[in-house]
Amino acid sequence: MNISLAQFVLLLLLGALYLPVIFFAVQRRDDGQGISTWFVAFYALLAMVLTIAEAIWRNGETSKGGAAAFQEFQIYIGLALIAILMLALQTFLKRQTWWVWAGLWAVWMLGLALILTNALNLPDTLWKSGNLILERSRLAPAWSVLGWLIFSISLVIAIANANKDAQQQLFRNRLNYWLPTIFLLFINDVLLFSNVVIAGQPIRLAVAILMAYVVGTHHVPDLKQILRRALVYLFIAFVIVGFYVAGILLLQASFKNLNPLFAGALIALLLTMIFSPLLGLVSRAVNNWTRGDQYDASRTIHQYSESISNILDMDRLASIAVGIILEAMQIERGFLFLVDSERQADGHKTYRLRSARSPEERQMIAVELDENGTIASYLVREQRPLLQYDLDLLPAYRSASPFERDWFSQLRAEVYIPIFAKKQWIGLLAFGQKLSGNRYTKEDLVTLGSHASQTAVALENARLVDNLMRLNNELRQARRALEKNNRDLERIDQAKSDFISIASHELRTPLTVIKGYSEMLMEDTSLDPNFKFMMAKIHDGTIRLHEVMDSMFDIAQIDARSLMPHIQPVELGHLIQEICIEQADSIKERKQSLSIELPDLPHVKSDPNLLRKLFHHIIRNAVKFTPNNGKISISGHSVPPIMDLPNGAIEIIISDTGVGVDPNFHEIIFTKFYQPGELGKHSTSKTRFKGGGAGLGLALAKGIVEAHGGKIYVESPGYDEINFPGSQFHVILPLGKLEDGEGQKVSASMKFVV
Repeated sequence: MNISLAQFVLLLLLGALYLPVIFFAVQRRDDGQGISTWFVAFYALLAMVLTIAEAIWRNGETSKGGAAAFQEFQIYIGLALIAILMLALQTFLKRQTWWVWAGLWAVWMLGLALILTNALNLPDTLWKSGNLILERSRLAPAWSVLGWLIFSISLVIAIANANKDAQQQLFRNRLNYWLPTIFLLFINDVLLFSNVVIAGQPIRLAVAILMAYVVGTHHVPDLKQILRRALVYLFIAFVIVGFYVAGILLLQASFKNLNPLFAGALIALLLTMIFSPLLGLVSRAVNNWTRGDQYDASRTIHQYSESISNILDMDRLASIAVGIILEAMQIERGFLFLVDSERQADGHKTYRLRSARSPEERQMIAVELDENGTIASYLVREQRPLLQYDLDLLPAYRSASPFERDWFSQLRAEVYIPIFAKKQWIGLLAFGQKLSGNRYTKEDLVTLGSHASQTAVALENARLVDNLMRLNNELRQARRALEKNNRDLERIDQAKSDFISIASHELRTPLTVIKGYSEMLMEDTSLDPNFKFMMAKIHDGTIRLHEVMDSMFDIAQIDARSLMPHIQPVELGHLIQEICIEQADSIKERKQSLSIELPDLPHVKSDPNLLRKLFHHIIRNAVKFTPNNGKISISGHSVPPIMDLPNGAIEIIISDTGVGVDPNFHEIIFTKFYQPGELGKHSTSKTRFKGGGAGLGLALAKGIVEAHGGKIYVESPGYDEINFPGSQFHVILPLGKLEDGEGQKVSASMKFVV
């Protein structure tokens, strides 16, 4: 049958309407549903070609046989389209078995091809029973309808299973859009199979539009909310019409000559007065019936702000803050996480999320988010809620690390609301599904965002208190550890002192015996000279060991605070000169120069033997750590009376041009057994440059000075074995109270050079 030009153009226009659907689907191919959008585009393309072909066919075909053939061809296309819809649904659901349905469709189309070509040589009449006849010509449409039924039932089952397995309400809401899509497809194909011809199949266009919308749109409107609003408007319209009609009839029955215009105005005025209360009543009734969410956002925020404003305990804040929101908005579960930002060594920042829970609750594993990661960057940059639905489906979050994605997935939450204070990310609220089964609306997210803003101040205060408490706990633990370490060090130091005391006592006797007999053998004129030489070496070693034992004995007395100086007036100038003469051989061997420049100094009340040991160790230390051709100088001066030295003092300064002392070790060098450098390279020598020793000389010097009430310290710019900055050892010995005649006892001014 020929159609008019207007009908022909209308069919072409209907076919052209598929083009925007195709472009929309192709444009959204990168929004997380790449394969399914291509199936939608293929569906729309095939439907468009069929519509344009129908327009061309209807414009030129006139026979009834051609109409029947085209109708049968439409059935075959219907099978292909529902198979494409099934493939689009399977890929939309991320099912890896979509190729099974593609294979089933291919097998079914192969069977259809075999039937149409009669490759199996089937007879014209396949089955006959009375008036019922199955002809071969009807086998192909029947085969197609059977395949259509299989795909239709499978579609419904697939959507039902997906809806049951869906974790997020947003995805479940998106799945619900497939139901009207399939319903419209069923209507179109059932009419087609029933020989109800609709030119251009416009319902098929609606199916394509719905498919493209649900596949290509990530956030779709809430169908339940749309249904509630529709029910509210329908019920309101029904009530208003009923009230208007009843009012008009009542007024006309009561007042015979009432002007209809006045009556209508009066009814409209009454409706205006009752509309707002009526709308609220109907909305609440529909929400109760459909299990809609009902809460007063402003009242909830006010109650929330009053409840958390004065809470400083972190665990209590988390419990009350989350509990109020859960109760007010009827949410299944909720969590409060604290966010600690840390700057790594390479410069980039990480955010550590730890749950704010009481110790009695099950603790959750903390997670660290990199600031350049997609999740952290979105929360910090946008400062808006993040949905688990977006995290699971949007391509932007596919680059997130598997650990981050698994951590968020294990929370079984649907929405995450960041908490910011002074533009710093300090917390995160996470909430699960609603008890009503509804999705989170924009109003819900705005309310939760307001709760997060209210939480920021309280959380910041609680964080400060919590950090202070944790710092106090750490300090207490550190103090206990320090006290324990101090006790251990005291025991170790006591053990060292005990060892020194025991060793010095136990070794002095055998050393005295060795020294005595070696001297006797050396004096024997009948001994062989070589034997005498060996005995001399034994004697020298014994003397050296005896010196070490004496030092150890003195150190033991110092540690036991039993070193009692035998006080008497001492002339420091002559004492120091004698010690330098004793060191003359070592100084000449090292080609060093030593100068003594001492002014007139008062006599010092001290123990001369102890002072001799004191300056002996300091001068020998200067010789050891000064290189060949170096210089050592000794100077001194009087110190006027001050608070710590009421009678004044004498300060002796021993300077050298040696390797110096590291500023960090100015105190350590005066401790027992301290050795500069690596102990593995230690060697003993009286004269060799940087030769080692027992490590007792400076410790003994400090003990002797302090036993006299004085002070010893070192000054040096640093340790340097190339430039030799040198060092200065200062020995301050206090002067006692002058007695009659003692003020005249002075050291003669001297200048002595070795």
